[in-house]
Amino acid sequence: MIKQETVSAFEFLKRWGDGLTRWTERWIPDALVIVWILTIISFVLTLIWGDATPKGAIIAWGKGFWVLLEFGMQMCLIMMTGYILACSPPMKRILDALSSLPNSEKPWQAIMAMSLFSMTTAWLNWGLSLIASAMFALFLIRRNPKTDYRLLVASAYLGLGCTWHSGLSGSATLLVNTPNNFLIQGKYLDSTIPTTETIFSAFNLVLVVIVIVVVTALMCLMHPSEEKTYKIKPELLDQLKLYEAPSRPTGKITASDWMNWWPGFNILAAAAGLLWLGWEVGQKGFTSSINLNNINLFFLMLGVLFHWRPWAFLKAAEDAGKAVWGVIIQFPFYAGIFGLFKFTALGAALAKAFVTISTPSTFLLIIYWYSGLENYFVPSGGSKWAITAPFLIPAANELGVSVSKTVLAYAWGDMLTDMIQPFWAIAMLAVAKLEFREIMGWLMLVFFVYFIITSIAFLIFPFI
Repeated sequence: MIKQETVSAFEFLKRWGDGLTRWTERWIPDALVIVWILTIISFVLTLIWGDATPKGAIIAWGKGFWVLLEFGMQMCLIMMTGYILACSPPMKRILDALSSLPNSEKPWQAIMAMSLFSMTTAWLNWGLSLIASAMFALFLIRRNPKTDYRLLVASAYLGLGCTWHSGLSGSATLLVNTPNNFLIQGKYLDSTIPTTETIFSAFNLVLVVIVIVVVTALMCLMHPSEEKTYKIKPELLDQLKLYEAPSRPTGKITASDWMNWWPGFNILAAAAGLLWLGWEVGQKGFTSSINLNNINLFFLMLGVLFHWRPWAFLKAAEDAGKAVWGVIIQFPFYAGIFGLFKFTALGAALAKAFVTISTPSTFLLIIYWYSGLENYFVPSGGSKWAITAPFLIPAANELGVSVSKTVLAYAWGDMLTDMIQPFWAIAMLAVAKLEFREIMGWLMLVFFVYFIITSIAFLIFPFI
């Protein structure tokens, strides 16, 4: 009876998830259209609460338009370096070896391996997780054909919904530890906030472990019985292709071909970059060196080294570039919105609103929920931080709440709705040959469990 009730509840969630996916696909436009809509809304709010004339609002918007060029480039590099590393030959060999560990007669083990891999790699680099998890799913399903393919792909998406913004490539947490970032230039921060207070804080690390353990167990328990398992068809398996590196030229080659394929250039470049990073860590210490620029440099040098030859690296970078054009074209418009907050009274007005509805003990929970709601409509942690930090940080200061805790609340909230927002799943689903609605039901249940755990955590956080 209990099992039947559980199945019925899950079927209800699957139908709900399917409906939410259809609603999203019907009503949520492309990310570029969203930023234009947000610009219009921000402009109107500036006229109402920002103490600005239409001319003043336009001037503020224009003054901010190019402020985030450096930050936008950093976000592009996080995605590109992770993508490049994920499709390198050594990473493929690692994925192939890992896929042999689960027992093919116990499908839940493949789900466990996929869940742990997705959430762990996302903590290291979300760009790496996005592509490597999709690739790992293909390796796993070939060795574990009895595994439910839809649940396996849903497990591959967990990193973007559960751990990425708490880890080493988190936009907000790394930005506030990056010297002379735009928040310091804008006088919102007096100095950088070290990662010991955010990424490597005891609260963050413990919450990451709890989420990984609980979510992994939940995914394993959700694997359906054999008769209800969605098994991949041979014709679909044949369509699943991994990135293939270009072949080296054969026969008589020119001097330019030789240089394009000589691994010495890669070795020298990677050695120089990694040696500099070693010197940086030696000078500043490990946690103080964890910022956007150094993380990007580390993964870039690994990508250069792992692809071994210049031409192979360049073709991987070309493929990765297809994934970042949206970020490049959108960030100036988000910077324009930042200008409306920075150069008018709008940021102060919104900060006052948050102070009015919050207390020091509820502020972090409200920020967590607010960030999650905002993320559903603006699924970009970096750009969203640029437009919310100008009023969240002053509100935290006025309430006497730690800014580092505020950054963490924002970061975790930014992940909250990624599981039920198809935007970042597009690249992964293109590899897996599935639609988002086919995995949404599983993710809906994870979303509710995750929401309860993390909400309790941020209700407790102010007293820690």
